[in-house]
Amino acid sequence: MSRTPASLARSEPEPGYEITFDGRPVAALPGQSVAAALWAAGILAWRTTRDGGAPRGAFCGIGVCYDCLATVNGRPNQRACLVPARPGDAVTTQKGTGHDDLAV
Repeated sequence: MSRTPASLARSEPEPGYEITFDGRPVAALPGQSVAAALWAAGILAWRTTRDGGAPRGAFCGIGVCYDCLATVNGRPNQRACLVPARPGDAVTTQKGTGHDDLAV
């Protein structure tokens, strides 16, 4: 018998849906944050730093450190660990400040 949190609570989650990351489909479940959906898909980095372009993803997981910033539906600097994933969300890798087009 497979024991999962859902089976232990005798719950049946709502059906999953799809978001995209840099144009690739990613499965998401109701209640997941954007970061959780990306992690579940094996994606560990979705931002690069201003200096040097080092990859970043979730670090603290509670919205304190800002390492998980992502561009979600065209809005830069969204904390992926706090933003709920919604059907059809388009998540893209954020480069630097997320305002490259402003040359800031």
